[in-house]
Amino acid sequence: MTDHPQGPKTLAIDIGGSGLKMLVLDAAGNPITERTRKPTPKKPRPQAVLEVLHGMLPEHGEFDRVSAGFPGVVVEGEIRTAANLDPDWLGFNLAAALAESTGKPARVANDADVQGLGSVAGQGVELVITLGTGMGSALFLDGRLVPNLELPHHPFHKGKTYEECLGDDARKRLGNRKWGKLVRKAIGELRETFNFRVLYIGGGNAEKLKFDLPADVQIVHNVSGLLGGIALWRDP
Repeated sequence: MTDHPQGPKTLAIDIGGSGLKMLVLDAAGNPITERTRKPTPKKPRPQAVLEVLHGMLPEHGEFDRVSAGFPGVVVEGEIRTAANLDPDWLGFNLAAALAESTGKPARVANDADVQGLGSVAGQGVELVITLGTGMGSALFLDGRLVPNLELPHHPFHKGKTYEECLGDDARKRLGNRKWGKLVRKAIGELRETFNFRVLYIGGGNAEKLKFDLPADVQIVHNVSGLLGGIALWRDP
């Protein structure tokens, strides 16, 4: 039996446009339970999502606190944007709702921010993008997060935004090959814009990139969106 560091156990949640993921982390941020996944409800309103999450809890045993990543801008636990879910999320305090549902203190951040917290090395300029139902982004300087970077909604190609070109709808419409060419183009533009030391690419569609990546670009496992949850409880 593996020994785990003494200290609070964190229930980590990753809310996505197509799936809801969950596991429990020990005090050092290592998984204690197996990751579970349920499909995001077809009508992904807050109460419907919370009901699915609540039904997943028995598989994960005891925990002391909750962290969650959400695909949108989050300010002090409140959802400010939710492009890939439902307008009912706007103004919804997810942190308070999770605390009420679980009986434990809860913190919530943008899902790409959490993915980055589970991936970056903390050296220089590091950029994170997530490719899934939509696109997420996070920027770090020497390990410190630059909050609320909404890169996906900036113009990118032929008058369309990054999200419109690189999200899952575009991938299905264009096919993996043409979509991959747009991702390669985006990597070049992001390098020129941010002069990053490393670009990390996560999300469920990252595995569909079949071209050789530049030396300064890394694919990170989707579970990083859960492992980064421990960082939401670190001191600033």
